[in-house]
Amino acid sequence: MAATKARTDGYVDLRDYAAIGDGRTVALIARDGSVDWLPVPDMDSTPVFARLLDAEGGGQIELAPTEPYTVRRSYLSGTNVLRTTFTTESGVARVTDALVTGLAGRLPWVELARRIEGIRGAVKFRWKVAPGTRFASSSPWVEDGPLGKILRIDTVNLTVRGIQHGPRGGGDRAIAGGFTTSKGSRHLLVVAGTSDGPLPIPVGKYTDVAVDRSISAWRAWSKEFSYDGPWALHVQRSALALKLLMYASTGSIAAAPTTSLPESLRGGKNWDYRYAWVRDLAYTVHSLVRFGLREETHSAVAWLLRVLKDHGPELRILYTLSGELPGEVTTHQLPGWRGIGPVVSGNRATDQVQLSVFGDLFDVIRIYVNAGNVLDVETGQLLESVAERTAGAWRQEDAGMWELEEQHHNTSSKMGCWQALDAAAQLCEAGHMPGDAKRWRAECDEIRTWIDEHCWSDALQAYVAYAGDESLDASVLLHATSGFDRGPRMSSTIDAIRNGLGRGPLLYRYTGADQEEGAFVACSFWMASALACVGRHDEATALMDELVQLSNDVGLLAEMIEPSDLSFLGNLPQGLSHIGLINAAITIEELSGADGASRSARRQK
Repeated sequence: MAATKARTDGYVDLRDYAAIGDGRTVALIARDGSVDWLPVPDMDSTPVFARLLDAEGGGQIELAPTEPYTVRRSYLSGTNVLRTTFTTESGVARVTDALVTGLAGRLPWVELARRIEGIRGAVKFRWKVAPGTRFASSSPWVEDGPLGKILRIDTVNLTVRGIQHGPRGGGDRAIAGGFTTSKGSRHLLVVAGTSDGPLPIPVGKYTDVAVDRSISAWRAWSKEFSYDGPWALHVQRSALALKLLMYASTGSIAAAPTTSLPESLRGGKNWDYRYAWVRDLAYTVHSLVRFGLREETHSAVAWLLRVLKDHGPELRILYTLSGELPGEVTTHQLPGWRGIGPVVSGNRATDQVQLSVFGDLFDVIRIYVNAGNVLDVETGQLLESVAERTAGAWRQEDAGMWELEEQHHNTSSKMGCWQALDAAAQLCEAGHMPGDAKRWRAECDEIRTWIDEHCWSDALQAYVAYAGDESLDASVLLHATSGFDRGPRMSSTIDAIRNGLGRGPLLYRYTGADQEEGAFVACSFWMASALACVGRHDEATALMDELVQLSNDVGLLAEMIEPSDLSFLGNLPQGLSHIGLINAAITIEELSGADGASRSARRQK
């Protein structure tokens, strides 16, 4: 238990945030009880509560004791429901936060429930629901309706209800109130919202029941896991974090539920990650299949094939959560987290050429089919055309997976094309798709020869970032897992990358990135996987033991970590970081053998 740090200019450390969600949107809650991020109705909507990026005008839902307090918090086991215990000199109270679900699953509106229970003594609470300006595009106001006060912000409508929550005051742009807990007391604060439609008014006693129903629903989902290997608690928490990013309406998977959190304290590297990357989906499907989660697996694969059919034949690297092509990038006149801008909507990488996306697509399909599923005829024909495109496109330069502006013959991109054609040949030979498997395998040999001749450095004893260069790129590590190379060259590449890009257990993405940004969390997990793939099992296990300790107090990971002080940078929770943890644990378990897995499991306990 620790005292909560005061905000700095209205902001808190990114490590302070926990996330809750309902399959449609995600809320970020700080240790001081403030909901600083909540888009309504969808996670890619312009947020109504965005104190995360605009302390003065972004909006927030505050709930905290009025006197100094300490905080202890965690998720209820097997759920994405957050429990925070506030301790003051006068008493102890517990807050349970959930974005609740209904009897039939996800609600057609957003409903945030905050249950407050008195544990000991008396604790005086104050709360305030203060919507923001939706990225400086509108002004909130309070309207007296026939059933009470309504908060209106452009097309968004909000209501505040509860049980013994003491509503009073707030002015003409917010609703506020307060109450005092006692031992055994129970209070409830409910914020419900819709956009472009009527607003259901929640009834406190029913929402209170919905909190328990949501807890049960999360636990029922968690029981479906088939994973009981090493680092099981960390793996389950990461799986639950990924579940927050799964957009139930379409089956897509967001890279992160936030935008514009800086990768560098110097600013400039702020991106919108509320999109679905083919790459992230591919890595996620691997873990979903391993967990035995068939519904999510099918939804993700069906979404990917649908957008490819709708917007093909060229495969984009990312799409909107609804499956559309992203629009233009918009820069908003907002300060950003701790004044580090810019704040943007949209992602400029949408039109980039990234050849590794072919490998991501075919890896998804291969995993899906190997799990006991069958492709339809149209999909098989579509995949044949993509494989043919890959067979020629691998010879081109591209932007690489890091979405850099300059194009090169990137090594990991070539390896991704090899992965695509290798998978396509396997699918064809097994009768899942038409095509010329013999030709694709011949092209695989051409790619391997080209990489050996142009992308290997005798001086570094490593695969380089791109042909004709001597820099390093951590994304090459992914192709130990893909099977491109699990021999001496990949093993020595691991050493070169760790020496050149490593800071303790963490890795930077590429040579020179340490001057631009924090260490990229997923890369370290890729290294752990790669170590296992080349037979260095003890090193892989030791690295994982370090890495799983880098999450925050509730088990979440951001996109990046600053090695000097382990502070979070970038958007969060970051899907790629949690996918990396899960897949590294799975890879180590599968390749290290029972003895290594048992050692790690015992250490965890």
